[in-house]
Amino acid sequence: MGLEDRLVGISHSCDYPPSVNGLPRLSRPRTNLEGLSSSEIDVAIRTAMRDYGSVYEVDTEAIQALEPDLVLTQGICDVCAVPESQVVFRVETQILRLDAHDLAAIFQSIRDVGGATGASERGEALIAEMQQRIARVRDRVAGRPRPRVLALEWLDPPYVPGHWVPELVAAAGGELLAGTARRPSYRMEWADLQALEPDVLLVMPCGFNLEETQREAIRHKQQLRAVGGRVQLLDASAYFSRSGPRVVDGLEILASAIFGS
Repeated sequence: MGLEDRLVGISHSCDYPPSVNGLPRLSRPRTNLEGLSSSEIDVAIRTAMRDYGSVYEVDTEAIQALEPDLVLTQGICDVCAVPESQVVFRVETQILRLDAHDLAAIFQSIRDVGGATGASERGEALIAEMQQRIARVRDRVAGRPRPRVLALEWLDPPYVPGHWVPELVAAAGGELLAGTARRPSYRMEWADLQALEPDVLLVMPCGFNLEETQREAIRHKQQLRAVGGRVQLLDASAYFSRSGPRVVDGLEILASAIFGS
């Protein structure tokens, strides 16, 4: 939205655009998750939730020192990012909670940020551009046979997608075999996944970049081979895990991945 010059601080996971990386990071996971496998991350997160009731620590003193006018937080998932419940300050600060579970709600989040920052016109222009790109993808795949698609948002244990990802798969021309739009992702067993017999198998672990996804796919190559289908590895961190404008880039990537072109 062209408001980067207003940013004074970011979370531990903020990395786009790269130019923001020099800003103060005001949160961190309670356990260093760098380089861990999906099973090790799963154990670390469950342990943090059991021992502390949360996955992340927030540096409230540093936030107070920055004296922000607006803090953006989220209510989508307590595991994926710092939730609103942890953002409590002793200073008078406006907190905007973004709680998107589908494409329409992502558009509304952009609209809300535009309104809170006095940039409503920029927000509406961004939404219009995103909707136009979505329409172009829908037009491009219209009338084509719909491949049977299985998407995995975690591998150990395996999870199938929720929130906006099923909507993206449908818009990209695929027939999603497991997962529920606007609801959290959920666990399935490898044997049940094998029974689905997909044409396309999307490997997109939540929060993993492409290099991390490649390493995880190698760890689970036998299980993935047993499930079958044409395997496509995706950068979920950049294009699918975050409720922002780049989900449209993700949709365009999905259309190519599903149809192999």
